Amino acid sequence: MAAVTPVAVHPARVAAPVRVLVVDDSAVIRKLVVELLSRDPAITVVGTASDAFIAREKIKKLNPDVLTLDVEMPRMDGLTFLQNLMRLRPMPVVMLSSLTQRGAQVTLDALALGAVDFAAKPRLDDPHGLDGYARVLAETVKRAAQARVTAMSPLPGDPRDRGPARPAPLASGERLLAIGASAGGTEAIRHVLASMPADAPATVICQHIPAAFSSAFADRLDRHSPMTVLEATTDRPLLPGHAYLAPGGRHLRVYRSGTRWHCRLGDDDPVRGHRPSVDVMFGSLARYAGAQVCAALLTGMGDDGARGMLALRDAGAMTVAQDQQTSVIWGMPGAAVALGAAQVVAPLSDIAGHLLADIHATSTGGR
Repeated sequence: MAAVTPVAVHPARVAAPVRVLVVDDSAVIRKLVVELLSRDPAITVVGTASDAFIAREKIKKLNPDVLTLDVEMPRMDGLTFLQNLMRLRPMPVVMLSSLTQRGAQVTLDALALGAVDFAAKPRLDDPHGLDGYARVLAETVKRAAQARVTAMSPLPGDPRDRGPARPAPLASGERLLAIGASAGGTEAIRHVLASMPADAPATVICQHIPAAFSSAFADRLDRHSPMTVLEATTDRPLLPGHAYLAPGGRHLRVYRSGTRWHCRLGDDDPVRGHRPSVDVMFGSLARYAGAQVCAALLTGMGDDGARGMLALRDAGAMTVAQDQQTSVIWGMPGAAVALGAAQVVAPLSDIAGHLLADIHATSTGGR
């Protein structure tokens, strides 16, 4: 058994409450969100605003740590306000979204503009569910307060303007890439896939996302990647040049039949609160890994994926974690680094290159 390094114990420090400004044009929603957030002693609601102009003045006056933001507002819509905010005074923003197709598109737009996370809007027709909702909302806000809000590196140009794809790596059909992410990770995944060639090995993706959002997210990734991106379905063979997203609310496992990879979806219980779970996806690959699998763990709160990545590395897979400097929240990749699960720690802009470089090296006898 490895020696345990002593840990210095310091007197406990009481963290200051997270200061929140609630922005929504509905007086009913503002009042309810304030009441629900105020149940958590680690959160202080410092004010509310009914539109972007009032919010702008209250941000200057109250200096909140986190903003909760609705999209539909008078005088200036939430996306325009968010874009201006991220240009002039970047700060953690949590979008309150409706779990609809329209809500999915708007929320993904908001994440692209710099929002760090989102939560469903409270349901006024379900008073019995408000206790659970209050806990989820409070955790989302506290998670957002830890986010590193910086400008996203520019995405590569339109993949349709790239010209001919490079030749496929040797035996690319036998190889598989696996990517996991959570809070703030929608844009990180988009960045990685935009950097992939059209003939990259088959790729599976696990992103913590609601069921109502995953179809819209897959469509968005498809528009911004040279690869074909679609939602995974059970027993679908995984093809080079294609990326497969775990549908929201369902686990994604990968298995091998003969020389081909396939995926299987499951409705079994969440793993440490997540379904889909990156640990479940990575863990399913560990039995097949060897040098055939390359896995990346991107920004996200918590430690989902860290244990699965360790199992992959122990099985001989190539493993990469996003570095702290470019992560919105260095929870999941940081946990993988702490476990010794990551062979490489790299900035977001280099993740695709590391995954593909390993394939090129292995396919030519290098590494």
